[in-house]
Amino acid sequence: MFEFPLPLTELFGHWGSYSVYFIIGGAFGFILESAGFGNSKKLAAQFYFKDLAVFKVMFTAIITAMVLIFLATAAGILDYNLIWVPPTYLWPGIVGGLIMGVGFIIGGFCPGTSLVAVATKKIDGMFFVFGVLIGIFLFGETIASYDVFFNSYFYGRFTLPELFGLSYGTVILAIVIIAIGIFLIAEQVEKSQSDNYQPMPKWTKAAALGLVVIAVGVLSLGQPSNQDRWEGIAEVEQARLDNREVQVTPQELLSLMNDTKLKPILLDVRDEIDYNQFHIYGAQLTAMDDLLELSELLQLEPANAVVVVISNDEQRATEAWKMLKAESVPNIYMLEGGVNKWIKFFSDDDFLEKNALAKVEKDCLAYQFDSALGDRIAAAEPEYHKNDPHMMFKAKIKLQLKRAPTSGGCG
Repeated sequence: MFEFPLPLTELFGHWGSYSVYFIIGGAFGFILESAGFGNSKKLAAQFYFKDLAVFKVMFTAIITAMVLIFLATAAGILDYNLIWVPPTYLWPGIVGGLIMGVGFIIGGFCPGTSLVAVATKKIDGMFFVFGVLIGIFLFGETIASYDVFFNSYFYGRFTLPELFGLSYGTVILAIVIIAIGIFLIAEQVEKSQSDNYQPMPKWTKAAALGLVVIAVGVLSLGQPSNQDRWEGIAEVEQARLDNREVQVTPQELLSLMNDTKLKPILLDVRDEIDYNQFHIYGAQLTAMDDLLELSELLQLEPANAVVVVISNDEQRATEAWKMLKAESVPNIYMLEGGVNKWIKFFSDDDFLEKNALAKVEKDCLAYQFDSALGDRIAAAEPEYHKNDPHMMFKAKIKLQLKRAPTSGGCG
């Protein structure tokens, strides 16, 4: 059974996946040209309210894709976490949108339609693409002078449900209803402004009603919770837990921390009091309640990032690992035996003899500290010697191919 989104490279290989991209791109360009979207006059006419075909087609595509995507996620067919959602840079995005909008009005193309125009040998499309390339070059040469603004007002993977505090189903239904209302207004505007007005086909009313029905279905089904997602993968992933495939030894974690080719991200999910007493160098204190929000940022990490969750033993780390795994965070592991095993392995005998507690409850720190030392003791950042026989371990960390794309763009 396929897992969506489809890992095309894994299924068809490097050139096979490029063949799929070529076919989809060619079909998309063919449809754009067939709809007349390779004609700059038709595209520019929307800004004068004479021909709103571009608005109707693009907005219809957006709401149709939106409804079907969340219907698929509600049914458990599609993993929404593996879909690229461009991170929000609020004011830079607004300024960029205004610049692109002005360019669209003046030039009569967006980046995608300009390429369609080039493919059909339209001279204005060629000049537009040439201008785009010059703009890209100038942007690359000048970005250093305004990079602070360019990277400001960052909100991460920010969506309308998060903005309004509503469920995805509620927002989807509202957008569909609003879109239909805007279409009706657009029809009246186009009718009053255009000499060649053509009403929408009768079947569009049935299609609009169908979208509303599906949106109501999405609302009633709801979106899967973190627990629902875990139950969907539990059969495979629980076996990995039980087989000790994701528990990395202290030796392997120290090796990871000293590997310049990888980016270790250590999440310490213990209570703050334990973290303050002792924590591994570089580990960031992370509350369990913040993990779901943090998972969105972890999705944006580069492909060489390896996440390791840490607790006093393995109890809380296991819970955290399940939560993040259910959110499709790639390359995630936990520290075998937790902080207690780390301290035991990297501390000297004198420290262990003086500070080990006689009785330790589950998921509690097994050593006492006279003060909150944090990472200011040797065991927090042990010296690493690659060829030390004491540091031998069976490697478990294997980089997983990131399924979600790392960027998006305008069609």
